[in-house]
Amino acid sequence: MKSKERILWKGIAAFVFGLITLVCFPASTVAADSALTSLNAGAAIALDADITLDNEELDKIVSEVVAISENEVSKTDAPSSTLVMANVKQSLNVRAEANEDSEKVGELYTDCGGKILEQQGNWTKIQSGDVVGWAKNEYLIFGSEAETLASEVGNLVAKANTDALSVHKSNSESAEIYGLMAVNDEVIAIEKQGDWVAIDFNGQTGYVSSKYVSVDFKIDSGETMDVINERARKEAEEKAKMTENRGAVPADVSDLTLLAALIQCEAGGESYEGQLAVGAVVMNRLRSGAYPSSLQGVIYASGQFTPALNGKVAKVAANGPKASCFQAAQEALNGMSNVGGATHFKRVGLHDGYTIGNHVFW
Repeated sequence: MKSKERILWKGIAAFVFGLITLVCFPASTVAADSALTSLNAGAAIALDADITLDNEELDKIVSEVVAISENEVSKTDAPSSTLVMANVKQSLNVRAEANEDSEKVGELYTDCGGKILEQQGNWTKIQSGDVVGWAKNEYLIFGSEAETLASEVGNLVAKANTDALSVHKSNSESAEIYGLMAVNDEVIAIEKQGDWVAIDFNGQTGYVSSKYVSVDFKIDSGETMDVINERARKEAEEKAKMTENRGAVPADVSDLTLLAALIQCEAGGESYEGQLAVGAVVMNRLRSGAYPSSLQGVIYASGQFTPALNGKVAKVAANGPKASCFQAAQEALNGMSNVGGATHFKRVGLHDGYTIGNHVFW
């Protein structure tokens, strides 16, 4: 490039950059002063160059300057933090490309977060655990707001880096132990106390040597579609096992009425699914051989169903159980079960098991 052309190019560059600065940062006094200086200087340089370029050459120079200037603006506007958090009540779709028709590669849930990889229009490419893909900005939180949310929902996590790590009841090697952590086991870290880390170990405050754990701040991550689909497959298999027919049991009208009355007393306020589950428990007991061999014997067994022992079942049977309980009783007698081979149930929270409504079955 000739000397005068270089001068002209510099002048146009200064002029265009000043113009872009005024447009992109109109509220900034410093930016405005700098822009005006660039505009004036650029114009002066271009005029002093005393050279004429044709339209094609001029367009090329201006395009190059605009591209450079826009790149600088995008760098200025880039977020100061790479942290991003999901802003949803349930789940957020993450897609392979930055459009809603693209393949879904994963999901983020409430309080899940990750890091920004790239931004494009109204979309942001994120990484959250094993999930890498694009999400719409309207469902994301950025910057200081994201950092504040992460600090509220995240946890300090202690990860064992050795096998058979002792969890002590106090921060002393001579203290009794609650149990052991295997290598790569993770628990919530409460605080560091000298050479010890206090952790939540099965609901108890335990202590592990800081030499054998790594402590990091973590937030929940999203799930890939492979993980989501595999979980759905296993749940479907489990449900199929739970709902298989276990074989009909011969019964007369009095047996049907008695079972329906018990169902009404134990689960009359539950959904039909919950009523059927109670009937299935009774029938599973009858089949098990560990309980009396008659339906009446199972229902009135000592210490089992309180409504049967205090007379409520007999009263409901005399007055006639409601239709849904009759239907559940009939299906249970026909061999239908939605709780597999469960023989017990309690109110939710009193035992581990398969939950339906307000009851847990096992």
